Amino acid sequence: MEKLIMAGQLILALAILVTFHEAGHFIAARAFGIKVEKFYMFFDAWGKKLFSFKKGDTEYGIGWLPLGGYVKIAGMIDESLDKEQLKTEPQPWEFRSKPAWQRFIVMIGGIVVNLILGVLLLVFHTYHYQKDYVPVSAVNETGIIAGDLGEKYGFRTGDKLISLNGTAYERYNDFYSLEAFMGGTLKVKGTDGEERDVVIPSEFIVDMKKEGSVLFSAEETVVVNDFTDISPARDAGFEKNDQLIAVNDTQFRAFFQLSRLLKNSKGNDAVLTVRRGNDTMNLVTAIDSNGMIGFEASILSYEGMRVPYTFSTATRYAVKDAWDNIYLNIKGFGKIFKGEIKARDSVQSVVGIAGMFGGRWIWSRFWKMTAIISLILAFMNALPIPALDGGHMMFLTYEIITGRPPAEKALMIAQYIGMVLLILLMVAALANDILRVFGF
Repeated sequence: MEKLIMAGQLILALAILVTFHEAGHFIAARAFGIKVEKFYMFFDAWGKKLFSFKKGDTEYGIGWLPLGGYVKIAGMIDESLDKEQLKTEPQPWEFRSKPAWQRFIVMIGGIVVNLILGVLLLVFHTYHYQKDYVPVSAVNETGIIAGDLGEKYGFRTGDKLISLNGTAYERYNDFYSLEAFMGGTLKVKGTDGEERDVVIPSEFIVDMKKEGSVLFSAEETVVVNDFTDISPARDAGFEKNDQLIAVNDTQFRAFFQLSRLLKNSKGNDAVLTVRRGNDTMNLVTAIDSNGMIGFEASILSYEGMRVPYTFSTATRYAVKDAWDNIYLNIKGFGKIFKGEIKARDSVQSVVGIAGMFGGRWIWSRFWKMTAIISLILAFMNALPIPALDGGHMMFLTYEIITGRPPAEKALMIAQYIGMVLLILLMVAALANDILRVFGF
């Protein structure tokens, strides 16, 4: 059931994002008087479709293959590879008859819409679901809790956060962001009052996945929010809103410490101390072979000290988070090409992405993931690879600069090459995710 929920969330997210992306192309094309022959959500591969209707010159429909969607713009060399239309004389309502700058706007339309949609969804998520944030000043009252990996790099429990790559942030989450994950320098103040720089290496993401550890954490309270289908915790007598305090009499101050304590007892029974209302009790719980006890946690921290988002601050931080995601995707690609990060540790197929949604349908997580995927789609489509929007934009930029278009035969060959490269990339990413499932 969990796999179906993951797949359902991915399909819905892609349906939303692809429809908006293609609408960006559609609106721009129609604004310049270009005929759009088809507007499809999902692919009608081999001519098979679930539903369609025609309005004006455009056939609107839903294909059977839920891996994307497309608009078929008249007179354009695209993934349909329709050679017949190119044998006729150009018509004034065709893509190829329009000035290069207009065609460029048509091609960038989908990217722009994905960017705008990603930002709007992040604003909605931040303001409606997150509601508030933990200020760095609150964390610095007691200092961070260093993880094993953090200690390896030089963090110490009790350190106070000052800046990341030279920038002082107000939100705690900005110190534990993608920017830090890609490698950076955090300035901290130790319990001895001395300031020092802690360098996070570029291989941090690889180390984190390999060792299953974290850099550091703020003080956290772990509360039972819900139970999974198979739940030793529920069988042991746990109830919703129980607060976990200790495992086998060892207390913890952050969720990662709880996870580590449970993994240390995996495959055995453990005594978990919980607080229920005003009562404290011990519950004997079986821990499965993965170190799990079958509950979903609410992580609470610094209640009463959190700062609520206004619509203005939610918008400002959402724009920042969107830019960080795009910038760090660019930075990540650079690290892959430099050999600092292995492609197999960073590239994921639809299988890996579906897993990120989780096995339960939680709307806050769904909209956050959809926003991030929208920004990633914008970035990926902007890459100068034939068959992607960025490839078309690359050739149009050449035409704008030189005043002459590339030969249609060259464009067709480039489209073939681009599609082959994309298919190979998808197959490699899928194989990589399948190997991960089996522990390779």
